[in-house]
Amino acid sequence: MFGKRKELPVYVFTGFLESGKTSFIKETMKDGQFKDGLTTAYIICEEGVEELTEKELSDNKLVTRIFGDEEEITYDNLAKIDTEVKPDRVLIEFNGTWDINKAIEALPEHWMLAEGIATVDASTYEGYLANMKQMMTRQFTYADLIVFNRCREEQNLASYKRTAKAVNKRAQVIFEMTDGTIRNDIMQELPYDINAPVIRIGDDDFGLWYLDAFENLDTYLGKTVRFTGEVYKPKRGRGDVFVPGRLAMTCCAADIQFVGFPCKWEDARKLKEKSFVDVTAKVGKAMSKEYGREAPVLYAESVKAAAPPTEEVVYFQ
Repeated sequence: MFGKRKELPVYVFTGFLESGKTSFIKETMKDGQFKDGLTTAYIICEEGVEELTEKELSDNKLVTRIFGDEEEITYDNLAKIDTEVKPDRVLIEFNGTWDINKAIEALPEHWMLAEGIATVDASTYEGYLANMKQMMTRQFTYADLIVFNRCREEQNLASYKRTAKAVNKRAQVIFEMTDGTIRNDIMQELPYDINAPVIRIGDDDFGLWYLDAFENLDTYLGKTVRFTGEVYKPKRGRGDVFVPGRLAMTCCAADIQFVGFPCKWEDARKLKEKSFVDVTAKVGKAMSKEYGREAPVLYAESVKAAAPPTEEVVYFQ
């Protein structure tokens, strides 16, 4: 429809009503990030308690368009905004109860997702996670930054971070406390001894280790780990590499996926697909094309046949 067009950066803020989306946008404006003379198409998918003033809109050259229904988020309607507003960028304040995947799919070809930010009210997070987990966690899918606000010290913030990272490992997770201070140093108390000569990862702890190894890779480099995993052989992989891992549930039964790290072992070609093995390996690192960053890789010292774990699926909670 548009032909060859210059890429248009799209910034998406998502979260439930009163999760702090508009407040975050206001703070961004105070930092002057929109006072560059460029025109911004500001797409609002819900009207919250706090709204931008007419002065804030005009000072930052924001042209608003409001969608009151999820079905209005279509390619044609977004293309119409592009034609009418002729923006230099797009800012979408997205309704967290709507399907973010469908919205991203509806973007015109030259609208490119530049940054995603998800805001979460920590005081209601556990309730939403227990009763609306899929709706809650899918907000993290495209987020580069996840902000938990209204946090209290007595809350299990490490578990909040873990559930967010289970959905999106590349996202940065920060916590804004009730006094306004920012915490990004929340650490998980590990159920295994990370300083042991051989770090034994229990069957139930595989999910936690998988996330922590991504998050704190340097802590594991050169160390030896031992765990039980299922054998997966990449179709285009080398004969001396396999992936020992587990089925993991990130959100619900529909989101079960296989997770694991590439493992180099000279006899990998002899392993039977979907068999279980006990792996002892040293942890290294390599650049991952999938995540655009360094990720863990394993160098096996021992691979032996093992019985399947009692629980087939691991969890990140």
